[in-house]
Amino acid sequence: MNGTVDVLVREVGPRDGLQIIDQIVPTAQKIAWLDAEAAAGVSEIEVCSFVPPKIIPQFADATAVVAHALSIPALTVAALIPNLKGAERGIASHVHKLNFVMSVSESHNRSNVRRTREESLADFTRIAELIRDTEPSRRPRLAAGLSTALGCTLEGPIDEAEVIRYAVRLAESGADEIVVADTVGYADPARVRRVFAGVIGAVKPLPVWAHFHDTRGLGLANVLAALDVGVRRFDSSLAGLGGCPYAPGATGNIVTEDLAFMLESMGLRTGIDLERLIEARKIIGSVLQDVPLYGGIAKAGLPKGFKPASGSHQRASA
Repeated sequence: MNGTVDVLVREVGPRDGLQIIDQIVPTAQKIAWLDAEAAAGVSEIEVCSFVPPKIIPQFADATAVVAHALSIPALTVAALIPNLKGAERGIASHVHKLNFVMSVSESHNRSNVRRTREESLADFTRIAELIRDTEPSRRPRLAAGLSTALGCTLEGPIDEAEVIRYAVRLAESGADEIVVADTVGYADPARVRRVFAGVIGAVKPLPVWAHFHDTRGLGLANVLAALDVGVRRFDSSLAGLGGCPYAPGATGNIVTEDLAFMLESMGLRTGIDLERLIEARKIIGSVLQDVPLYGGIAKAGLPKGFKPASGSHQRASA
């Protein structure tokens, strides 16, 4: 975080948004998406997942997408990794950040990455060791994501003490950042305050990210709750793309445009130009014509007289 931004918004649409969409988005359109969001002021983007193409064909072009993303000035390029092999590919590609993911729910972890939680934790430890052994100029930051931290479609409620316990173990194993995710949209503001306050207190001074889905319409309410306890880093997806294969009926991630609008309206600087961000939706809309695009601000426009916290470069709509 720098002095010109109060809240960091990370775009995860090119990864989380596309991973469950069967239609393959052409590499050129992915690159155009990255260019447009970076030009709108989005400073960090999770651009792909380093998984075998036979598992998720959408990311068969991961190397080319990363190569272009790294050419965009001042953009932090992140990629998701499920295991040590993915980390090796990520390090070889020179991404700035690797996002490892495991589930607090044992059932979800077995379904999602086909391992027990303890096996995932052991793999994470090996990844952290690999990064420590990497030449410093090529060493990426390592973020540890806790999926299903606020509920699970397979197990239901998740023990909040377990979330904190695994956050601490990941921190002790070498995480530079912790990401707490409401993967299936079960969270409510009260639970968000308790869980995030607990995690922040247990892993400080490591940064803690919030990753919310809007499955039941509480995404932005949960953002406010996380803000209340000190979270200043949030994941979101352009047009609310995304979801989880284990969350039937899910509508995807919280909408980047709506999140940025809410924060800017509250006087919190994101560094994002909302009008340019809304324009970026046209890129994915032209390709994914049969995929629902969500978001209120893109449909209604910016309010008359709107003055963003990030500066007067954004024009108010009538």
